[in-house]
Amino acid sequence: MTTQRIDPHEVPGRPCSLAASLHVIGDRWALVAIREVMLGNHRFRQIARNTGAPTDRLSARLKGLITADVMERRPLPDDPRHDGYYLTEAGRDLAGVIRELLRWGDRWIVSSPPMRLRHHEHELVSRTVCETCQQTVDPHEVYPEMTADGWDVAGPVNEPTQRR
Repeated sequence: MTTQRIDPHEVPGRPCSLAASLHVIGDRWALVAIREVMLGNHRFRQIARNTGAPTDRLSARLKGLITADVMERRPLPDDPRHDGYYLTEAGRDLAGVIRELLRWGDRWIVSSPPMRLRHHEHELVSRTVCETCQQTVDPHEVYPEMTADGWDVAGPVNEPTQRR
């Protein structure tokens, strides 16, 4: 299944993949549903219980994630009479985003981390490595290059400057 792509110019404000992505996954119930499926919970009732989402909203979010090709429904291995929710390749590709949001929340939001991610026999501590040059990425060395026509990093270039 191929998902309908979003033209970044159709998103209000700056053309940006982040803004377009948030149209699909930028909802609290969507992200925690994705988390639950990543944790191995595929049944609707498990996802509802573990997210605390109202079932009508959760149902709508799951349908939206299926439409966006982030999730799919398929028979449960232990009960083929019922379907479960599973991540597609696009959904599995959100693992790094989920890990970083967990790390950020542990550092800045919660009083103590309620869950830890493990790698072999130790806590996971990840770093970003540039696939092209294999160097560890220093955030101070990353900069934006605008490729959208009519925009630079300060905003639209064709918009007249307003006087104050």
